[in-house]
Amino acid sequence: MKVSQFMTSKVITARPEDGIRETFFRMRQYRVRHLPVIDKDGKLIGIISDRDLRRPDWVDETLDIAHAYQLDDNLSVGDMMTPNAKLIHTYDKVEKAIDLLLEHRFGALPVLNKEEELVGILSAYDLLKALMLCLEDKK
Repeated sequence: MKVSQFMTSKVITARPEDGIRETFFRMRQYRVRHLPVIDKDGKLIGIISDRDLRRPDWVDETLDIAHAYQLDDNLSVGDMMTPNAKLIHTYDKVEKAIDLLLEHRFGALPVLNKEEELVGILSAYDLLKALMLCLEDKK
């Protein structure tokens, strides 16, 4: 089974200059937890998750200091995204995607085509739907 069979092809994206509050509400509006981050030419440059927005790593950089953290647009997606995101291609097998998700404890992977263009996202939710289809076929 190929990644292209199960990925979500309607991809909601973010830009590095987008504010994090704006991005958080875009995720809520579209009911997604991960946004691939693209540059002005549409090239994938990273990924941001709702977890990145809810509790950025730098908030806990030292144990003895408490940071007041506000979800506002003073910080941008570029400040909080994971650059050089792990990704998968449409022609890769689903098993490869599962291995990457499990190994790195990710919730989603951007999907590129042969031309290295962003064409989808494959989430753990997508894989659960695929599992359900497989189980129904075995009934």
